[in-house]
Amino acid sequence: MVIRFLGTHNAESKNTRLVSFLIDDVLAVDAGSLVSELTLSEQKRIRAILLSHGHYDHIKGVPAFAFNNSDRTTKVIATRKTLEILSSHLIDGVLYPEFASEASFLRKAALRLISVEPFDPQYVEGYEVMAVPVHHPLDGVGFLITSADRKSIFYTGDTGPGLSPVWNRVSPELIVVDVTWPNSLADAAKDAGHLCPQMLKEELVELGRANGCLPKVAVVHVSPQHEAQIEREIRGVAKLLGASIGIAHEGEELVV
Repeated sequence: MVIRFLGTHNAESKNTRLVSFLIDDVLAVDAGSLVSELTLSEQKRIRAILLSHGHYDHIKGVPAFAFNNSDRTTKVIATRKTLEILSSHLIDGVLYPEFASEASFLRKAALRLISVEPFDPQYVEGYEVMAVPVHHPLDGVGFLITSADRKSIFYTGDTGPGLSPVWNRVSPELIVVDVTWPNSLADAAKDAGHLCPQMLKEELVELGRANGCLPKVAVVHVSPQHEAQIEREIRGVAKLLGASIGIAHEGEELVV
C-alpha cells in the first residue's frame, strides 16, 4: 500500500493543510484537504472516502469533491452519526446541494452514503475496512485498513488517551496517529480528545506489550503553532522506545 498524505495539520494556512490521505490513490481517508491538494484527474481515481467523525476539518472537502465528480457515484463510508452530520450540515440542500440524493439538481446521487458499525469489517474497493471506536467527540472512530495482500494500517482518527482496548484487535505495519498539542498542553489535549507526545508514548508502550513490537508511526493533526516543540518531543519518544516515529508532512508518501 502507498500512503500519500495530502494534509497533516489541524489548522489550514498557506503552508499547512487539514487532515486527509490517500491509499493507493483510490481510497481517501478523511477529507480536510481532499480537493485542494489533488488535480481533477487525480480526484477521478478515488473510488471511496472514509470519514473518521463529523468535525468540519475532517469532512470539509466532501461537497467540493462531489461537485467535481458528479458524473459518477462515490462511496462515503462512516458511522451513522458522521453521515447524519454530513447530510444535515453540509450536503443539506442549503449550504451545498443534496449530493447523496437523486432529488438534487443533478437528478442523480453523486455520493452513496454507507454506514459502518464498530468492529464489523466491510470490503471497500478491494480493502477490508474495520471501524474502531476511539476517545473523541461525535462518536469518533479509527480505521483498520487491510489490503488484499494482508498489509494493514491503523488510522486513529482524532483520539484522546485510552487506546489499550484497540491494541488487542489490531496489528498493523503502520499507525497514523493524532498528536495535536505538545506536552505543555496535555490537559487541553485530553479534555478535547487528542494526544500529546507523552500520551502517545504511554499508548505505544501498551501496544508494545500487546503485540510484542512497535510498527512505524506517522503523526498527523499537528498544531502548526506548536509543531517545532511537538517534533522535538516526538523525537524523544522515538529514541526512548527505539521506534520509527515521525511527523508526516504534506506531499509525503509511505509504502507499507
